[in-house]
Amino acid sequence: MHIGLIGGIGPAATVLYYERLVAAYQTHGQILEATIVHADMHRLMDNAAANDRDAQAAVYANHISDLKAAGADVAVITSLGGHFCYDETTQLAELPLISAVTPLDTYFKSNGFETVGLLGTRQVTSSGLYGQLACTAALAPSDADLIHDTYLDMAKSGHCTDAQRALFFDAGREMIARGATAVVMAGTDLSLAFDGHHPGFAVVDAVRVHVDHIVAQCTETLK
Repeated sequence: MHIGLIGGIGPAATVLYYERLVAAYQTHGQILEATIVHADMHRLMDNAAANDRDAQAAVYANHISDLKAAGADVAVITSLGGHFCYDETTQLAELPLISAVTPLDTYFKSNGFETVGLLGTRQVTSSGLYGQLACTAALAPSDADLIHDTYLDMAKSGHCTDAQRALFFDAGREMIARGATAVVMAGTDLSLAFDGHHPGFAVVDAVRVHVDHIVAQCTETLK
């Protein structure tokens, strides 16, 4: 099955999705068939800040039309923050979308995470993943605005400083102290902060969960 990726939001997350999809397919002796289109991160941020779901859904719909023309069978938004207009996008999209949020709720339940802390944009953390968690309670960082601004700075630069990493880890520990059993990397660029580092608490990599779900949906060998 040909996978269409809406990338660029941000570029580091797009590369991570691509690398992990390639590795998963190779592990199972299959060849990945994929196309990536580039979405503008600044337009997404403006639309998300204004909660202009229809405008961003129209942007995504155009990208999905391009993916369909390139032969894609399904589409993926490579950003949890970019899911703020998921329902509106499904109404316009010419291809089925594979959600990043739905498999997370299942994953939390199966691993006994009754309450999770969320790191990412203000829209993601303050909404509890857009209210789409049916089985799991969610906590936002105490200073969600600071985490939001720091996350966007990191995503735009494609690099995480030591100070930014320390801020994310402190926010995670603070949510654990308030009752979270795990902290979710609910921003796909957070791999820049967490990969190769051990913050001292349980971490859920949302990209890994999403990629596993994508592969399970798009191959016959993975269930």
